[in-house]
Amino acid sequence: MRDIAVFSGSAHPTLAAEICAHLETPLSPVRVSRFANDCLEVQLQANCRERDVFLVQPLVAPVQEHLVELLLMCDAARGASAARITAVVPHYSYARSDKKDAPRISIGGRLVADLMVAAGADRVLAMTLHSPQVHGFFSVPVDHLNALRELAKHFRGSDLSNTTVVSPDLGNAKEAAAFARLLGVPVAAGAKQRFAGDTVAISSVIGDVGGRDVIVLDDEIAKGSTVMELLERLRELGARGVRVACTHGLFAAGALKRLSDQPEVEEIVCTNTVPIPPTELTDSGKLTVLSIAPALAEAMRRIHNGESVSALFEGL
Repeated sequence: MRDIAVFSGSAHPTLAAEICAHLETPLSPVRVSRFANDCLEVQLQANCRERDVFLVQPLVAPVQEHLVELLLMCDAARGASAARITAVVPHYSYARSDKKDAPRISIGGRLVADLMVAAGADRVLAMTLHSPQVHGFFSVPVDHLNALRELAKHFRGSDLSNTTVVSPDLGNAKEAAAFARLLGVPVAAGAKQRFAGDTVAISSVIGDVGGRDVIVLDDEIAKGSTVMELLERLRELGARGVRVACTHGLFAAGALKRLSDQPEVEEIVCTNTVPIPPTELTDSGKLTVLSIAPALAEAMRRIHNGESVSALFEGL
């Protein structure tokens, strides 16, 4: 692919390299340095002139550092006369700041979208945004992928005859229903309330889970408080074995260990949209990490060739 150039920030170079392997194109080098006053400087060390430039950078901790890196990469590519700049953001962490649900708070999801466009991004490729309205925060085209097919392919390898997919809340119920259709199983959802201090309560589960195996599906797991609360309700309702699935496995503040320590949790499945620390992989024998590099690479190829990206998700 002669006219494509792929660069990676420091957030997840392993994923970028895997994407490039599927595209059969080299991962172009980037130099990130820091001035004495702590400001970052980015240099794209390959030709961008009149090329289709893809910048791979999930917004993971330290989020602000990686965001500024991405903005500087966009600016560098624009200054180098790139024909088109696509920000490939497998995890858009500011998507959680998507509404004004308290006085005098910022809507970070929209602000950061504006920053990316102002820096030079002509389009965005994202994976499993926290809520559908975030798509509309961008004033440039957004190709919004999901990992449902990858997750479904994994679970089809086991007996699903007595299985129900459970969404932790009604906001994720539409995605859980699409996932359940792929597996050919019923769906249920938790009735969740979020309170101050990032605490949650799930008062009930809508749907039949008694005596059934359960696959809990969420878009991301950070502290794991929602899933832990859901596990309590599932125990009370007599659910059997539980497997937990998500796209973004952030596993902050020891969440992976807390989930792994629950006796009914048989497996935890996530994708590699964010880097999983090696210690997490070795500390939990229940964790399975699926690669979304083939899906991202195919979407990038289609964007480059002017083909439909939505066709990848027909039937969902």
